[in-house]
Amino acid sequence: MTRVACIGECMIELRQAQGGQSGGLYSRGYGGDTLNTAVYLARLGVDVDYITALGDDALSDEMIAGWAAEGVGTKRVARLPGKLPGLYLIQTDDKGERRFFHWRDSAAARSLMDLPETEDVMNSLASYDIVYLSAITLSILRDDGRVRLMTALRHARLLGTRFAFDTNFRARGWPDLHVARNVFSSAFENADIVLASTEDLAPLYPGESNAALLAGISSPEVVLKLAEPNCILRYAGGSGEVRAEPLTKPVVDTTAAGDSFAAAYLAARLGGADPQEAARAGHRLAGVVVSYPGAIIPRYAMPPKKAPRPSNARKASQ
Repeated sequence: MTRVACIGECMIELRQAQGGQSGGLYSRGYGGDTLNTAVYLARLGVDVDYITALGDDALSDEMIAGWAAEGVGTKRVARLPGKLPGLYLIQTDDKGERRFFHWRDSAAARSLMDLPETEDVMNSLASYDIVYLSAITLSILRDDGRVRLMTALRHARLLGTRFAFDTNFRARGWPDLHVARNVFSSAFENADIVLASTEDLAPLYPGESNAALLAGISSPEVVLKLAEPNCILRYAGGSGEVRAEPLTKPVVDTTAAGDSFAAAYLAARLGGADPQEAARAGHRLAGVVVSYPGAIIPRYAMPPKKAPRPSNARKASQ
């Protein structure tokens, strides 16, 4: 069976309760970009493990139980005595656009690359078909931690593992743009698949056209999501554009739109779909996710699975 590892941080999520007013009641859940992707991958039938660090508190216990209930593997989750997970609050405007507030400076996940078990976890990456992480994953690590992780990924790739990188960029997570650009450049050089967006890349490379942004990514397979509901693709043997189908419900919360797109794209590629069909799957799931509050939508709201079109099928390894 195909196996995927997602690396990153999951936090406690606070979002405004349905029907509540600003400053009123909030509901509690959990989320984090790569964890959101892991949950949606599991729901799409992919065997996925989540690699992170949590505390030894009751909220961390609750997270692990929730991930396991979703079918996400937790054997690679480190538990740190006395530590806690981070926390974020979602604020949305009347169009569903989200803004995040974070409390995470001392979160357990920041120690992921500094633990006694880190070497074993890094060695395990070669046992997966795909390792997926984001720019946020890299931003919470120190310089030496990023080097250690990228070295492990290069080793795993030599043994056949593919590396998928999501450009999820949050400027506040980086000391300056120069550091961020250097880290992105290293990720682009090593990644087999890059899931990017103009929203992420425009602050890093101001004034660049869409074509220039795409050309600046050296990875063999790239999805560049645009401001409008459209993406452009470059992959071995071709390129193209894929426009999202019109939404059938109002946008409530854009949290995890990109995370769910990534999950559906990777699941489709692993299932034999070509990049364009995989992008359609990504748009389809993201279009459902934005019509619900919070990062993880109810299981009943998941769209029905669609088989890849036989005429377009290409193996994910191509």
